[in-house]
Amino acid sequence: MKGRIVINRDYCKGCDYCSVACPQKIIMLDTKFNSTGFFPATIVNMYKCTGCAMCAIACPEIAIEVWRSEEGDGAN
Repeated sequence: MKGRIVINRDYCKGCDYCSVACPQKIIMLDTKFNSTGFFPATIVNMYKCTGCAMCAIACPEIAIEVWRSEEGDGAN
């Protein structure tokens, strides 16, 4: 199973719950502010994402979308 996540930088308040929840450790806080003055979460290695959605479940701001697909089916 292949996963892909998208983090809405403007919704993220940098609580870091997503990076703690991620079993693959592919999320960290960015070093650049977002439009509301927080350091938002960012993805460091999308290829390791399994689409488990633990990051989205942990996010109190609902700033993360998760997609899952079978590898090789052409969808990402």
